[in-house]
Amino acid sequence: MKRRIDTFALAVVAMLFAMTAAAQWAVYERPTAADWAALAELPDFSGVWERGGGGRGAGGGRGRGGGGSALSPTPEYAALRDQLRQTEVGGQSANCLPPGMPGIMTQPYPMEFLMTPGKVTIVLEAYTQVRHIYTDGRELPEYPDPNFYGTSVGHWEGDTLVVESVGFSDLVRINGIPHSDRMKITERLSLIDEDVMQIETTITDPEALTQPYTTSATFARHRDWTIAEYICQENNRNFVDSEGDEGIILDNPGGLPPPPSN
Repeated sequence: MKRRIDTFALAVVAMLFAMTAAAQWAVYERPTAADWAALAELPDFSGVWERGGGGRGAGGGRGRGGGGSALSPTPEYAALRDQLRQTEVGGQSANCLPPGMPGIMTQPYPMEFLMTPGKVTIVLEAYTQVRHIYTDGRELPEYPDPNFYGTSVGHWEGDTLVVESVGFSDLVRINGIPHSDRMKITERLSLIDEDVMQIETTITDPEALTQPYTTSATFARHRDWTIAEYICQENNRNFVDSEGDEGIILDNPGGLPPPPSN
C-alpha cells in the first residue's frame, strides 16, 4: 500500500512539474500573417551592428552606479574577487570560454539581430554565440538553468525593447567580480537614429553589489555587413602548462598543438 502511495505522489509531482514548465515555456506555434504584420509595426532592429561604430551619439559606452559611482562589490564578493584572481589559472582567453552576459554585448565584434514573431535572436560573431530573447508573453522561469547568457524574456514599452535575464553560470564575472544566483540583468534597447541603437544595461545583485550598476552604449548598423566565422581555438598560441604557468607559442603560425614527444 505504501508503495502505491509513493508512486501516486511521484506521479502528482511529475504532473505539477509539467504544468509549471508549460506555464513558463510557451509551445511553439507557426506565426500567422497577423503576427508578421504586428512585427512590421515594431522598431526594426534587424541587421548587423557594431558597438561604438559611428553615427550621431555613438560611443563605446559608459557606466555608473546608483549614485554615479563605479561598480561596487559588497565586502564579501570583493574578497571573493581577490581570491579568484590569485587562484584562477589561464583565464577565459586561454580556455576559450566566452565572457557571458553582459560582457558578450561589450565585445568589439559585430552582432546580428534577427526579428521574428515572439522572439529576437542575436547572433554574436565573438565565440559564434547565439542569444534568444523571448517576446511571446512568457514569464521568467522561477528555477532557470544556469548558463553563460542566462534566460532572457523581453517585452515592448512603446518603441523600447525591455529585456530581463536571469540564471547565469558561476563562470560568468562582472568585471572580475563573481555573482550570486540572485543576479538580474535588465537591458533597454531603442533606436536613437535610423541606424544607431542605444542599449542601457542595469545589473542588480543584492548579494554581490552594494547598488545597481548601469552602463549605456550605442551601436551603428552596417547594412552591407555579414557575420564572419569565429573559432576561438583556431590560431590560438596561448597555453597553460602542467605547473599552471601561462605562455605563448611564437613559432607555430597555425596555432596547432605541437606533436607529442617520444
